[in-house]
Amino acid sequence: MRKIAAFFFVFSVFAWSGPVAADTYKIDPAHASIQWRVQHLGVSTMVGRFNPFSGIFTYDSAEAKQTPTVEIEIEMASLDSNHALRDKHLRADFFETAKYPTATFKSNSYSGNDEHGTLTGLLTMHGVTREVSVEVRKTGEGKDPWGTYRAGFEGTARFDRRDFGIDRNVGPSSWLVDLEVIFEGIRQ
Repeated sequence: MRKIAAFFFVFSVFAWSGPVAADTYKIDPAHASIQWRVQHLGVSTMVGRFNPFSGIFTYDSAEAKQTPTVEIEIEMASLDSNHALRDKHLRADFFETAKYPTATFKSNSYSGNDEHGTLTGLLTMHGVTREVSVEVRKTGEGKDPWGTYRAGFEGTARFDRRDFGIDRNVGPSSWLVDLEVIFEGIRQ
C-alpha cells in the first residue's frame, strides 16, 4: 500500500509541475549600467546614466521555446549627467524624483532568437506606464572564475519623454530619449 501511495505522490508531482522554468539571474550591479542620451537645444547631445538599479531576469539558452523575462527597478535620484547643478535641475524639474522615486520595467513578450530580438514590456516612469520595445543582444554567457554562471545582455530603446508627462521644452529635438542598458546576471 505504501508503494502505491508513493507512486501516486511522485506521479502527481510530475503531472502538476508543468514545463520546466528558465533559470533566474540576479543583475550584478558591479557589471551593469543604464545610460541615456538626449538632444539639448538642437546643438549637442547630453549624456548621462542612472547609477544604482536592480533587477532579475530569466533566461535559458538550452530551452528554445522559453520566453525570457526582465524586471528592473531604477532609483531616479541617482541620475548623473556629470554636472551637479544640471542633475539637481533634472531631478526636481523634469523627473520630480521626490514624488516619483523609482522607474520600473517589466517585460511581457519577446520575439527573436537566443542571440538577439525585441523585448517588449511596460515602463513606468514619472507616474505613467507605457509599452516600450527594447532591442536586445546577448553578449555572452558562461562560468566565471568563482564557480557561478553568468549571462550578459545589451539593450537599446527610444521613446518620446512627453509620453511619460516629462514635457519641459529644451528644443524641438529634445523630446526623444535613447536608452542603453548593459548588464550581466548571476544565475541563482
